[in-house]
Amino acid sequence: MSGKDEFGVKGSPNVTVCDNCLFVEKRRLRTVSGEGSRAVGCEYGDHEERGMTEATHILVVDDDPLVRDMLGRYFEGEGFQVSYAESGESLREQVAGTRFDAILLDLRLPGEDGLSLAREIRSKSSVPIIIITGKGDMVDRVVGLEMGADDYITKPFHLREVLARVRTVLRRAAPQAQEGPGAKFDESAGERLRFADWQLDLVKRELLAPDGHPVALTTGEFDLLSAFARHPNRPLNRDQLMNFVHGRDWDPFDRSIDTQVGRLRKKIEQDPKEPELIKTVRGHGYVFTPKIERL
Repeated sequence: MSGKDEFGVKGSPNVTVCDNCLFVEKRRLRTVSGEGSRAVGCEYGDHEERGMTEATHILVVDDDPLVRDMLGRYFEGEGFQVSYAESGESLREQVAGTRFDAILLDLRLPGEDGLSLAREIRSKSSVPIIIITGKGDMVDRVVGLEMGADDYITKPFHLREVLARVRTVLRRAAPQAQEGPGAKFDESAGERLRFADWQLDLVKRELLAPDGHPVALTTGEFDLLSAFARHPNRPLNRDQLMNFVHGRDWDPFDRSIDTQVGRLRKKIEQDPKEPELIKTVRGHGYVFTPKIERL
């Protein structure tokens, strides 16, 4: 189902979208003298004046021109540089010639599988990817994270939430960024940690295997490993891990943490099916078992 159908905007002249909301409804327009037509009754009420950020370059990938325009106007108003793609072909053209700081990728593109596109991007780049899915597409969310996406957003959504998610993945992807919510739990943690002959550099955001070779991690995988390494031998529940990694509370129906744990195990465990480093605590969550040394 495309974004057009889900939002109910296809071919309807009565659809309006508040400038600060991605909350699309069939509303009546009313004309105010001297002001023309405007949206009436936005459920989010009056909006605060938006601030400006650094000129970070993001790519918005969606086949719906209304959604592209709305996201673009909002992020440009926040000081971002925005480029657009409406299909897998135009996405490939954009990423081939331009370096982006983050990509917002709608999974429901015509003629293309957005999940395959996420995997294709991840195989060539570590750029943060935030996938956009329908409200009931739980499988797509999980598979998207398995393909290497860093976070997800479900439709319909508030533009402030999108901005917060983008800023979060950008902050965590930056080499000199703070470690996010997990950092405040252990202020004394060193910049470089060693566990089971692996080395984790929290500043460079780099993981070295026992043989010294770097291991590629997505932003979410690195944040998850950092949270574990900062809290060794301490059972962490999914709510804590979700807060550390994505900065939000865990939904009982959300399996994204389990998905990322599974991916991380494949990269650091000798036998991911019989993990020794990240163990499952039944009825609670996970525990990181190796001894941590600060270098």
